[in-house]
Amino acid sequence: MFRFATTIRFCVWIMFFVVSLTLHPALSKEGDVTDIPTAIDEIFPTATRIGELDPDIPVIPIYQLNELLGYAFESQHFANFMGFSGEPINILIGLDPQGLLLGLKVIKHNEPIFLHGLGEGPFFEFVEQYKNHSIRERYIIGSDDRSSPTATYFDGITRATVSVLVVNDTIVTSALKVARAKLDGFVAPSNKILKPEAENFEPLNFDQLVERGLITHWQIPYTDIEITTQLKSEVVAVIDDIDKKSDYFIDMYMAFINIPLVGKNLLGEDEFARLQENLKPGEHALLMLSNGDYSYVNNEFVPQTPPSNLSLTQSGFPTDLRDIDFYSFYDPSYITELPDYKDIHILRLKSQSGFELSREMTFGMGINYKASFFDIQQHIFPLSVTLPESLFMLNPDAIVDEPMPLWMRIWFDRTWIIAIICLYLIGLTVMFIKQTALVKHEQATHWVRGVSLIFVLCFIGFYAQGQLSVVNIYTLLLALYNGFKIEVFLLDPVIFILWVFVFVSLFLFGRGLYCGWLCPFGALQEFAGMLAKKLSIKQIKIKPQHHKLGQSLKYVILVGLVGSAFISLNIAEQLAEIEPFKTSITLHFVRTWPFVIYAVLLLLLSMKIHKVYCRYLCPLGAGLAILGRFPLFKWLRRRDECGSPCQLCKTKKCEIDAIKSTGEIDYGECIQCLECVVTIENPNICVIDKYKGKKGSSRRPANGVITVKPI
Repeated sequence: MFRFATTIRFCVWIMFFVVSLTLHPALSKEGDVTDIPTAIDEIFPTATRIGELDPDIPVIPIYQLNELLGYAFESQHFANFMGFSGEPINILIGLDPQGLLLGLKVIKHNEPIFLHGLGEGPFFEFVEQYKNHSIRERYIIGSDDRSSPTATYFDGITRATVSVLVVNDTIVTSALKVARAKLDGFVAPSNKILKPEAENFEPLNFDQLVERGLITHWQIPYTDIEITTQLKSEVVAVIDDIDKKSDYFIDMYMAFINIPLVGKNLLGEDEFARLQENLKPGEHALLMLSNGDYSYVNNEFVPQTPPSNLSLTQSGFPTDLRDIDFYSFYDPSYITELPDYKDIHILRLKSQSGFELSREMTFGMGINYKASFFDIQQHIFPLSVTLPESLFMLNPDAIVDEPMPLWMRIWFDRTWIIAIICLYLIGLTVMFIKQTALVKHEQATHWVRGVSLIFVLCFIGFYAQGQLSVVNIYTLLLALYNGFKIEVFLLDPVIFILWVFVFVSLFLFGRGLYCGWLCPFGALQEFAGMLAKKLSIKQIKIKPQHHKLGQSLKYVILVGLVGSAFISLNIAEQLAEIEPFKTSITLHFVRTWPFVIYAVLLLLLSMKIHKVYCRYLCPLGAGLAILGRFPLFKWLRRRDECGSPCQLCKTKKCEIDAIKSTGEIDYGECIQCLECVVTIENPNICVIDKYKGKKGSSRRPANGVITVKPI
């Protein structure tokens, strides 16, 4: 019995020694246990050691003993997409051997909307959405149409669209690069390219293009579905409910018309050139024709959005398809006869998708069905397609196209917003040039101004987020100081277009074109003043000496803000909260109470002192006033009698108090509301015209308004 117990203890000791030898880094020849950084440990909680940095690609393998758990890497080594701050966002990413995103941690970012607005919580929550999702998935951010069960939809962040798109591109691009370099089943880019057009072009009609495999004809008759396809009863029920107007469930043609051999034979030279103008380098255009009972788009399809029923994958990776609205202003035009069709669209495949024409691809037509009362699933009808080898040649240089820059995608996605704002700016310019004709009609002028203020506040401000800020000024100065990159400023097309327009207009018309006709918060203050008049709230008139002192205050604030920006941009952005723009316009007053109270107090004060913030506190207005103090065109008409003896416009009409006692306009303070020229051009309002031709003596009363007394 004693010998048996001793033997047991000896075996246990031997087992303990072997385990210790295996686990202890000082004893194990492979070092299976190492110190693991906290950030990596959070992503790989079961890890026991980390490997050496890969010599070919900056990734670190993570192990549990000798089992590979995945790779950890920083996105900054693989993606360099500039955020709204002008700097890239760096994210630590953990990727397992199957391409699953095990965890993500933001290492560094300087996005102002999160640092000094919404807070970092929503930003981290957005990044967290990617956890436990595969890099093979197709991600769609902030879409209202979520009808495709095969796509992965993530909620965006209102008023932070640019930042979340940068995050998405950063995560997907960097993870794909690592996956293609380190993981099995992630195909690296092909080294085949299209042959030069001169070597590969010949006239072909539509049927010949189909015969050669350059156009894919996909047909699924109802008889094939019933006989050869083993479908769930729920799917069959959905198909049975379709209004059958033909023999075909699916009957459509697909063609990559950016290929010259296909595109020029279908579109002709002129239309093909127009197509190329709509595509960015590396993008593909897919022509879709459908004549079957089930189409790739549904009845709720919106132009410039992805088709809900059609998917395209390559090597297991989804490829984003999006309508380019090619026939919004042009009717379909082809130089060869096309078959009958019910739907026709041209879809864009973006360059950053990694899609290659030379490799096999799989189209999928999805039909939604109810798997249960609460669960909607999608059955995919697949079709594998490979384009003819005769189209391609080996690329000896193995050139891989760079992804389309984010700013280009943002401009393309906001085309209609850009168009509307540009039309408004053109109309505003024409109105200023033709203002003499307009101001003769008092009611028309007031109507135009009212509509303009509503448009500026609601569309440019609340919807398009086009509120300029002093932050833009010292961001530009810092960019010039540290190395200018225009791509940073192109990330917000609305802000960029407005700044270009304002900069040019400053030297033509002065600051008034922006401050009076383009500033959303200025419009909000003006509406507060209108409300005060309706409520018969008595206005406070600031004494001239106090008015001059108050005007100088905004210049002091401007100098302080710009100076602080060169010390610390973070401090400068915090000090810039003297602007209520972010609280009122960008965040719609949804913010912590001190900021909301400050913005509301300014608006309430504007009901007593007309546009008090614009006149005395606005650093942006001060900066614009400096540049626009001496405009090329001073079209606000003055008369010899203005100021001497008449003071009507100064005391009664100019609520911003930008008319000097001599009758001259102070263009550094004027918002060009046109009220003074409306007065001058209307005899029923202007005192001088009203009593013109009458003899009498005039005296100046205490309030400065001329009183004419007949002799």
